[in-house]
Amino acid sequence: MNTTKTETSFKRELGLFDGTMLVVGSMIGSGIFIVSADIARQVGSAGWLTLIWILSGIVTVIAAVSYGELSAMFPKAGGQYVYLQEAYNKLIAFLYGWSFFAVIQTGTIAAVGVAFSKFSAYLYEPLGEHNILFSIGNFQVNVAQILAIVTIVGLTYLNSLGVKNSKVMQTVLTIIKIASLLGLIVLGLSWAGKVNIWDANWANAWQARNFDITTSTWKSISGSAFISGVAAAMVGALFSSDAWNGVTFIAGEIKNPKKNVGLSLFLGTFIVTSLYVLTNLMYVSVVSFDAIATAQYDRVAVVVAENILGNMGTLIIAIMIMISTFACNNGLIMAGARVYYTMAQDGLFFKKAGVLNKHNVPAWALWLQCGWASVLCLTGTYGALLDFVIIIVLIFYILTIYGIFILRKKRPELERPYKAFGYPFIPMVYVVFASALSIALLVTKWATCGWGVLIMLTGIPIYYLTKNKK
Repeated sequence: MNTTKTETSFKRELGLFDGTMLVVGSMIGSGIFIVSADIARQVGSAGWLTLIWILSGIVTVIAAVSYGELSAMFPKAGGQYVYLQEAYNKLIAFLYGWSFFAVIQTGTIAAVGVAFSKFSAYLYEPLGEHNILFSIGNFQVNVAQILAIVTIVGLTYLNSLGVKNSKVMQTVLTIIKIASLLGLIVLGLSWAGKVNIWDANWANAWQARNFDITTSTWKSISGSAFISGVAAAMVGALFSSDAWNGVTFIAGEIKNPKKNVGLSLFLGTFIVTSLYVLTNLMYVSVVSFDAIATAQYDRVAVVVAENILGNMGTLIIAIMIMISTFACNNGLIMAGARVYYTMAQDGLFFKKAGVLNKHNVPAWALWLQCGWASVLCLTGTYGALLDFVIIIVLIFYILTIYGIFILRKKRPELERPYKAFGYPFIPMVYVVFASALSIALLVTKWATCGWGVLIMLTGIPIYYLTKNKK
C-alpha cells in the first residue's frame, strides 16, 4: 500500500451522471428485496405497506434537497462531517465521524457484505451460513462471513487504485441493477399480476394489524401499538433508503460540485423512491399479503419471482441481489473513507488516514475502514445493527438539516448557489418528522436503539482525550 502523497488534493473526475449513479447504487442494496416482509407484519395491510414506502421516500428526498444547500456552500470532501463542524463545533462533528466509523458506515458495509454471501449460496450451497468453519464456545465463523470479508477487501483494493476504476464499475453495475429491477416490475405488473389478488390485498387497505409469528395469527392494533408498529416499519424502509448522502463525502472529486452534488442527490433519491414504491405495488399485485408477511427468511422478492418466472425466478433474484449488494458496497466503501480523511486532516483521526496515495485516494482510510468492517462481519450480529444504526443516522440527519437554520443566521454572508427547497417549511417538516420517529424508536426499541446512542456518546471522552493529546 503506497501512501506517498504525490499531490495535495483530490482529482475532480466524477460528473453529474457518476454522482447520480453513486447515490442510486449506494441506496439500492438488499433491503427492497427483503424488508417488505417485516413491514407487512408490523402494519398489516397493503395500504399501510405502500404508505410506509412513500413516506420514507418523501422524507429521504426532502433530506436530499435540503442537503443541496449545504453541499453547494461547502463543496469539499467530508460531506456531513464538514456541515456539522461548520454549523456547530468540532465535538458534534467528531461524534458523527466516530459513530460513522464505529457503526454507521462499517456496520452497513458488513451487513451488505453478508447479504451478498447469503444469496451467493443460491448459486453454490457451500457458501452459505450453515457451513461452519470453526467455533470457540458460542463464537462461530462460517463461509458466508469469510466471503463477505473477501468481497470487502477486494473492493477496498480496487478503490485504493483510484476513483476512475471504481467509478466505471459502480456505473455499470448500477445500470444493470436498475434495468433488472425495472424488468421485474414490468413483468410482475403486466404479466404475472392477478386482478383477484390485487383486489383481495386492497379490500381492507387501511386495516392496521400486527402479525404474531409464534401463533401465525393477525391481530388488530391501534393507539400506542399502532405507533410502535409504524415506527418499527419505518426502520426497515429508511434503512433501505439510506446511504444517499455518500456523494457529499466525495464532493472533492465531483466536477462543478456546487451544482452537481445537490442535483445528483435529488435525481438519485427520486429514482430510488420511484423504484421502491413500484416494486411494492408489484408485490401486492402478484402474491397475497399473507405470502408477503410470511415469506421464508423474509425473501419477498424470491417468492414473487417464483410466481413470475417459476423455479428460475429464485436464481435470477439471487443474481440480482448479488449485483445489487456488490455495487452498494462499492459505493459505501468509496464514500466512507473520505470522511475519515477529512477527520484526520483536522487532527481527529489516525494521522495516516489523512494522506493520499499516488492514485490520489486516501488508501490508509480505506484499509482502516476495511479492517473494522471485516471484524463486524465476524460478530454475527449484523441483523441487530439495523435498529441502532438507524437511530444514530436519524439523530445526525436532524442535526445536519437543522444546521441550515443555524448557518442562515450564523453565516449569512456565505455564498449559497442553491438554497434548500421550501425553506423554512420543508426542512422543518423533516426535522419534526425525524424527531418524532427517533423518540418513538427510543421508547419502543430502547434495548437496541439505546445501544446506538451509547456508542455515539462514548465518542465524547475519546474526543477530549484526542484533543488533550494533540
